[in-house]
Amino acid sequence: MDRITKRFISLDRRYGAPNYHPLPIVLKKGKGPYVWDVNGKRYFDMLSAYSALNQGHNHPKIVAAAKSQISRLSLTSRAFHNTLMGPLLKEICRLTRQDKAILMNSGAEAVETAIKSMRIWGYQVKGIAQDQAEIIVCRNNFHGRTTTIVGFSSDPASYSGFGPKTPGFVEIEYGSAEALESAITPNTCGFLFEPIQGEAGVLIPPQGYLKKVREICTRKNILMCADEIQTGLGRTGKLFCCDHEGVFPDLIILGKALSGGLYPISAVAAQREVMDLLTAGKHGSTFGGNPLASAIGLSALQVIVQEKLSQKAALSGEYFKTLLKTLKSDLIQEIRGKGLLIGVELKIPARPVCESLAQNGILAKETHERTIRFAPPLIITKSQIEESFELIAKTLLRY
Repeated sequence: MDRITKRFISLDRRYGAPNYHPLPIVLKKGKGPYVWDVNGKRYFDMLSAYSALNQGHNHPKIVAAAKSQISRLSLTSRAFHNTLMGPLLKEICRLTRQDKAILMNSGAEAVETAIKSMRIWGYQVKGIAQDQAEIIVCRNNFHGRTTTIVGFSSDPASYSGFGPKTPGFVEIEYGSAEALESAITPNTCGFLFEPIQGEAGVLIPPQGYLKKVREICTRKNILMCADEIQTGLGRTGKLFCCDHEGVFPDLIILGKALSGGLYPISAVAAQREVMDLLTAGKHGSTFGGNPLASAIGLSALQVIVQEKLSQKAALSGEYFKTLLKTLKSDLIQEIRGKGLLIGVELKIPARPVCESLAQNGILAKETHERTIRFAPPLIITKSQIEESFELIAKTLLRY
């Protein structure tokens, strides 16, 4: 490790909590699908900040929107109205086809908002006895890091040491409609799920699963809540991952690419009968829906729609997977994915392979020990995919 890199990493380790295990790379600049480290070495970003950078690093239109707004007005709090929150809410509702939305900051905040929304609907609309509402979740889920959310995680690294677990959650097997139906009781108010489990290793449910979930939720009168923070906004080749089966959830959670990587923005969109229950004093956020965030969010959504990033992700993802499947490597157990959310499961631990990929100019990260997630910005071109594939092949075939 060179002196400059070592200096920055030593500062992180000396003054920061050791709550991440990053690769020993210190980044300084980014543009499109590329990033550069402090020594000027260029890399392909194959993580996209866990899909927050669908539009690529520093997309000029989003940057321009941010620069323009920051010189005018950045924050009002929700004690007052501003000129940009309403237009962003309208655009989110138009794209999700929902009646109303609420703006927050981080993805975890949006998940907490959805949990509160499902519970209050359960009490005030479905008639569940107070404090008895249950939400069904899936094994191997990842919905965030708050104390409530880690309490229904099945990953010991997420929940150990943070108990007691928050009650009111029931865990079932992912991808099983039968398990969902069996778990529903009169106290069930909602089902919270990821259309594809990204952090679990890009796990894709069986074809038809989402349609079955929709039918069960409707028949049993519970809310279907899709966490599309990572899978939404074009990542899987459709604007929302649920669109692959033509499914319309009752609530949809958005984040990450909602800002194009420039600012933390998240949202929950739902039908009026759910959103109208969050009356004054029931929920809020000092920064949620602020003018700067709203300007950035509007531009980020415009880029996704105008540049047809969903369609690009569908085509590029299929091409990328086709190339990856040509690799004749004994290391590879399985290749799976939709759009540009691709998981390569290995027969050996993935961390050393990710370190070797970094040496060859590819930044990717292991997930669940043996899976490498390849999720480049959706603006990546065919020639860039070919170039990055050559570097991936060079790395994997040396083992």
